[in-house]
Amino acid sequence: MSTAAVKRNRQRLQKLRELRPSTVLATVALIIVSAIVLLPIVIIVLTAFKPVAEVNAYPPSLLPDAWTLDNLKTVTSELPFLRLVGNSFVFAGGVTAFALVFDSLAAYALARMDFKGRKVLLIAIIATLMIPFQATLIPLYQLVADLGWVNTYTGLIAPRAADAFGIFFLRQFFLALPRDIDAAARIDGAGEFRIFRSIVLPNAVPALLTLGLFTFVNNWNDLLWPLVFTTDAEMGTITSGLTLLTGPSGIVPHGVMMAGSLIAILPLVIAFLFIQRRFIENIATTGLK
Repeated sequence: MSTAAVKRNRQRLQKLRELRPSTVLATVALIIVSAIVLLPIVIIVLTAFKPVAEVNAYPPSLLPDAWTLDNLKTVTSELPFLRLVGNSFVFAGGVTAFALVFDSLAAYALARMDFKGRKVLLIAIIATLMIPFQATLIPLYQLVADLGWVNTYTGLIAPRAADAFGIFFLRQFFLALPRDIDAAARIDGAGEFRIFRSIVLPNAVPALLTLGLFTFVNNWNDLLWPLVFTTDAEMGTITSGLTLLTGPSGIVPHGVMMAGSLIAILPLVIAFLFIQRRFIENIATTGLK
């Protein structure tokens, strides 16, 4: 063994000796918590590839004895699968895009502009967070129905085009940005929209990505909203479409449902992998001036 290799091994042993018991306990606790969090996802993945007999067997087993693709085939054959996935992308993506635009504009006005009634308006927006979603569902449906938007993308997206939480979230981020850059831009003759578009938004990319991720995930996973505002199976989303897989007498084919759920979460995993660096960066720098 070379001298360099021996030196590296000694350094590793020295680092192991310097590990504190608290560090070891924290690592073990983190592994246990991670395993508990990931266990439902593992069960979904493994159940999706189990035959019906193994899914219904008692006592249940974690690993399938015989792997099968029948559950995935059932999902794609019994449902307009591609249509539902496309509807989910249009619904979740459309809501996310509009929410980022409208939320950021409102947040900029509340955080960087001085106008009469600003505090009252902010309090009113925050107060809407205390109203249960179910309390506004029937009036919203009546409004959408009167406009003829039931079973349309407009009816799914428009009522969610802005969000009180998103406005408050971005406002808090915009408040943390130095106001000197606004003053310098105004001296150079820039207007409010130019400051918003060219200065504030580029500095708020981590916050926008974080809000975009939360908004996309919440709408992608939403079940109640598509069920209420769409009565046509062709206009449903992947989450509402899975309810159509319930068998006769309310019997739920668990293997098929797990296969559908597995397909439904894949786009979320892919979306997070694309923006995880910026997402973690925003979480890590929250509260720093």
